[in-house]
Amino acid sequence: MIVGVLKEPSFESRVSLLAEGVVALIKKNVSVWVEPGAGEKAFCSDEDYLKAGAMIRARPELLAEADVLLGLQCDDIPATVQNKILIGIYQPLYHQNLMSVWAKQHITSFSLDMLPRTTRAQSMDVLSSQANIAGYKAVLLAANLFPHYFPLFMTAAGSIPPAKVLILGAGVAGLQAIATARRLGAVVEVFDTRPAVKEEVMSLGGKFVEVEGAADASTGGGYAVEQSADFLQKQKEKIAESIAKADIVITTAQIPGKQAPVLVTTSMIGAMKKGSVIIDLAAATGGNTELTKDKETVIHKGVSIVGNSALPSSMPYDASKLYGKNVLNFLQLLMDKEGKLQLNFEDDLVKGCCITHNGEVVHEKVKGGF
Repeated sequence: MIVGVLKEPSFESRVSLLAEGVVALIKKNVSVWVEPGAGEKAFCSDEDYLKAGAMIRARPELLAEADVLLGLQCDDIPATVQNKILIGIYQPLYHQNLMSVWAKQHITSFSLDMLPRTTRAQSMDVLSSQANIAGYKAVLLAANLFPHYFPLFMTAAGSIPPAKVLILGAGVAGLQAIATARRLGAVVEVFDTRPAVKEEVMSLGGKFVEVEGAADASTGGGYAVEQSADFLQKQKEKIAESIAKADIVITTAQIPGKQAPVLVTTSMIGAMKKGSVIIDLAAATGGNTELTKDKETVIHKGVSIVGNSALPSSMPYDASKLYGKNVLNFLQLLMDKEGKLQLNFEDDLVKGCCITHNGEVVHEKVKGGF
C-alpha cells in the first residue's frame, strides 16, 4: 500500500503526517510518498522525510499512484483522480456539493471530524486535538491584543486588577482556554448549555454560570445540540450581564452542520469597555457574535472582534504532530497486519466517518442534505 502526503493550500500551515509518523508506517510495510515541500510550514523538511524512509514524489505522480491520500484540505483534487481514498478534515455537512463531486469520481473519503465521539475513538479525535490548540492560542492572542495586564499587579505606583475573561462553551477549546487564562492570572467565568461540565470548569478555577432549561445534551452524540427559543433568551440575558463586566470574551459554540449560534449581540458588544477583546473561534460557520467576520478583525466602539477559526495552524508543528497521530491511529483500522489495505465497514468508526464510497454519498447526515 502507498500512502501519499499532499502539500496543503497556501493558507494551511499544517501537514497530515510528520517524519516521525512516516517511520511508524514503514514499520508496517507501508510505502510513504510525500509531495515536495509538504511539511515546510510545519518545520519538517523534505530531507527529514527522506531520512525517515519516505520518497519525495511530484504531485501528479502522487495523485496517480498512491492508494491513500492524506490532506487536511482536499478541495482541489482534479476531476481526473478516480478510485482513491482520501483522509482529512472536510466538514462535509458544509461542503455537500464537493462530496457529490467526489462520489462521481468514485473517491472513498473519510472525514475525521465526523468520527463518532466514543471512548474507542478518542485516540483519533481530530476535533479535540486541534481544539486544544485553538483554546490555548485564543487566550494568548487576546492577551497580546488586550491593552492591560492579565494578572493582578500590586506595585508602589498602585494596583492593577486582574483581567475578567468570559468563555462561552466549555468543550475542549473552552476548557483549555480556562486553564490558560487562569495560568495568566485572569478571573474566569464560563457559560455552557451542559450542566455536566460544571465540575470540570470549577476544577480549572473557573466560575460556572448556570442557565436553567437546557436541552438534553446526551442526544447529540458528544456534540452540541440546538436549544429552545426560551432557553436562548434566558442565556442571552445572563450573557449580557456577564459580558458588560468582561474584558476578554472567547466564544467556541458550534453545532455540526448548522450555522454557529449567535450568543453575543451588537448591543452587548457596545456595553463592553473600550480596549476589550472578543476572540470568535466559530467564525468559519458564521460566528457567535453579530459582528464576526471570518478571517478578519472588526473594531466596534473600541472593542476588537477577531474572527479566527484557524488558530491550530498558527502552531503548525505541534498541531501536525497531534493530527498525524490521530491519522495513524485511524489508518490502523484500514489495514491488515501485513500493511495491506482492508476496508472494514462493519467497524462503527470506519463507517461513521466514511462520506463517499462506490460512487455514492453514503453518510446518512450528509446524504440527507441533498
